[in-house]
Amino acid sequence: MSDLLKRQFDAVAQNYDLQRRQLIPCFDDFYSMAVSVVNTEQQAPRILDLGAGTGLFSSYVRQKYPEASLTLIDLSEEMLKGARHRFRDDSHVQYITADFATYNFEGQKYDVVISSLAIHHLSHQDKRTLFLNVSNLLTEGGIFVNADQASGSSPYFDLYYKEQWEDTIRRNGLTTEVLESAIERRKLDRNASVNDQLQWLLEAGFTESDCIYKYHEFALFYARK
Repeated sequence: MSDLLKRQFDAVAQNYDLQRRQLIPCFDDFYSMAVSVVNTEQQAPRILDLGAGTGLFSSYVRQKYPEASLTLIDLSEEMLKGARHRFRDDSHVQYITADFATYNFEGQKYDVVISSLAIHHLSHQDKRTLFLNVSNLLTEGGIFVNADQASGSSPYFDLYYKEQWEDTIRRNGLTTEVLESAIERRKLDRNASVNDQLQWLLEAGFTESDCIYKYHEFALFYARK
């Protein structure tokens, strides 16, 4: 990931959680659906959160699996400071400050890999490579839940989704500074289509994958090894 992207997320880290709800029109459905499909037979699963940021997604999953071991990786230490504060009394959380797209997990295995609004920042080839790496990190029967962004199926829909998103956030009471910052960050997005991502997941070795929720650009992918 680029240094520019890291600097942008460092800058908004302190207020990121509050802003996220206002910047995601489907916030409640998006995250509740994502958590609902994080299902494993393990009582104390090993869970890896890619691009964990302030640990928002992990905090929801922690409520569902209170005995889980969580590993949070993010490029921005400023974002992870929020996660360290969030889980300050939790001894079963580990933190890695690194680029999840290139980090060597050295033979670690996980029952569940999750991610939210992070992977779309990668190039398409890096997405394909990451999906393969995730498949290799998972135990047999493990799952990958990716709550992310996806491009429209054509330039028409791509533009429509972006216009709808911008129109919505402009009516959410955000300051001009926050609005401009969010719109500027979106210029670094590298969204891939739903169909392409599902194909890449199958190529990576997942036995099943689907997009199980979608609201404009916001798409929830579920894949099982």
